[in-house]
Order: sequence, then structure tokens, then C-alpha cells
Amino acid sequence: MLHAIIMAGGSGTRFWPASRRLRPKQLLALSGADTMLQGTMTRLGDLVPSERQMILTNRDLVSAVAEQLPDLPAENIVGEPCKRDTAPCIGLAAALVQHRDPDGIMAVMPSDHVIRSEEQFQAGLAAAEQLIVEDPTRIVTFGIRPSYAAESFGYIQRGNSIGAPALEQSKASIAAFEVQSFREKPDRVTAQQYLDSGTYYWNSGIFIWRATTILDALKTNVPEIFEHIQCIAESIGSDQYESVLEREFTAIKGTSIDYAVMEGYSNVVTIEAPFTWDDLGSWQSLSRLHEPDEDQNTVVGKHLSIDSSGCIIVSESDHTIATIDVQDLIVVQTKDATLVAPKHAEERVREIVQRLGEEKLQHLL
Repeated sequence: MLHAIIMAGGSGTRFWPASRRLRPKQLLALSGADTMLQGTMTRLGDLVPSERQMILTNRDLVSAVAEQLPDLPAENIVGEPCKRDTAPCIGLAAALVQHRDPDGIMAVMPSDHVIRSEEQFQAGLAAAEQLIVEDPTRIVTFGIRPSYAAESFGYIQRGNSIGAPALEQSKASIAAFEVQSFREKPDRVTAQQYLDSGTYYWNSGIFIWRATTILDALKTNVPEIFEHIQCIAESIGSDQYESVLEREFTAIKGTSIDYAVMEGYSNVVTIEAPFTWDDLGSWQSLSRLHEPDEDQNTVVGKHLSIDSSGCIIVSESDHTIATIDVQDLIVVQTKDATLVAPKHAEERVREIVQRLGEEKLQHLL
């Protein structure tokens, strides 16, 4: 059976001041009425029922996640004792899935992506599931056809096209390829070369595999992580589970699943995503989701503009932001903090978060 694993433990510091320690990016409504997490769950539709949906998040966020997803069984919201990157997170999820369903297939996805349409997304997942059924040792991922030379995404280099009954039976037009290599985030020149070649995809960070397959891969490639996961797995269902989880997960030296498994695994297939996708990485990414006004200002909230252009304006409340003769600014207003920064310096928002911690202004984190 197919299980959906949603990774929702990120902090989203680039979206300060809207994003806070107990209300990170995935719990914000940045692309519509629903929060990013709610949208991720909704797009699963009837393909994966709630009893087979699992959230992996920071332990401090469990109650906030439960509040946003009241129909999700409480035991399906898993609080990690600490942040240890994606490989340990996925290993823990795989152990839990295997305990419930020894032949379970996992669709692992981040909680903070914007994906349209739901029907095409579900068709892609269904095709990926069948590719795993046909070859249980496969790992399937989704590649996003790039629309510009992005430096902020990892890339997948595709190899030969594959044909399979799962693709032929799919309701959507789906193409799949062997993966030749995974590439880290490139510089501008390299990103342009990838775009021009036509053989590279953006790495969506969405993976489908059997729980046993990914556990075996972790055992082979990062045995030091697998040993801790195995200890946790052996305690599932016992009175010692929580204490073992605390001890063993905290002891892991974290790393990403890309580095731990994907870059060296030999049987990886990428499906060219039949859906549209965006990874909201910063305030400027809102301009890809919301139609700019005639002066190319992207406005979420209320804005009065006089000779202002190219700005990102966000207001969380019934509050009007007025700008006069400014260009290419990011202005974000919340009830207790306001950010004003030139767009070219948005990477430095994380410095604000760091400085707030140094100044012990915990109420603003």
C-alpha cells in the first residue's frame, strides 16, 4: 500500500518576520487560503487515506500541526527530538511504515511546495507506485522541467527513456527516464548550461520507494545512521519507544538523503513531473504565485503606491502599507515586527534571525 510521508520540520527563516520558531513557513498561508502543510495534505486526495498519511516534524510543532490537521490521527504526527536532516527523518519514517505495513511503499515529500494540479499530481504518484511494484528495488523521483537557469535548486541529469506498463496505463501523459546523475546547486553559468542542454531537471525532493528498500540503502551507505534507526525500530510498540527514540535519534550525526543514498544508488528513475511545481524559498518567490500589479509590485494585503515599482509587499492584518518613490524593496508587516530590505539583500534575512537570538529577543523568533 502507498503511504504519504510529509517532512514538516523546517524553520523557514528566510520568511521572517512572518515565519517564527513555532510558526515556520509550512504553517503559513503563502499561496492561498490554506497553509502550505494543509495544501500538501489536500492534494493527496483519495489516493492516500488519512490513516496512511504521516507527518514528521519538530517535537515543538506537534500541537500546531495537529491543530491545522484535525482529521489526521494523533499517532501519525511524529515529533523528532531534534533536527538531524532528511536521512534520519526518512529512516525513522521508513521504520514506522515497515512496522505497520512490511511491504509498504512510501511517497516522501516536503510540506512547503506549491504544486498544481491535484489530479496530475495524483496520477504521477500512482504511476510512481506502479513502477515500484514492477521493480521493488527502484527508487523513483520527480524531475521538474526547468523554466529558467535556477541556481537555488539541485538538478537531475536524465539518461535513457524507460517504458513500463505503469506508464502506459497512466491517465496522464507521463515519461520516465533513468537517472544518470544528481547535481548540487550550480553557479549561474552551469545552471544556464543545464537549461540549454534540455537533459536536466530540477530536483523536486519528492521520492517514492519501498520502506525496505530505503532502509537497506541506509544500511549499506550510512551504517552509522542505520544502527540508530534499527534500535528505534526494535522498540516500536513497546513502553520504551519514546525513551529509545530520544536517545538514539539524538545520537545520530545528520545528513541529507541526497548525500546518504541518492547520489550513489544505481536504480533510480525520474518521472518528468506532469504537474507544475514551485519551491518557495524566499519572499521574492511570491512574485511567481501572485499576479504583480501594473508597476510589477507583488502585493499580499493592502498597499497604497505612489511611484513605487518592483516591490514585494506583505501585510498580515488589516493594515495598509504605503510606499512613495521606492523600487525593488521587500516590505513585510506583522503584528510585532516589520521587515524592510532591498530585494538583492534578501539572503541576509537569516542574519536578522541570528541577531535576534544573540540579543535574546526570543519573542521575535
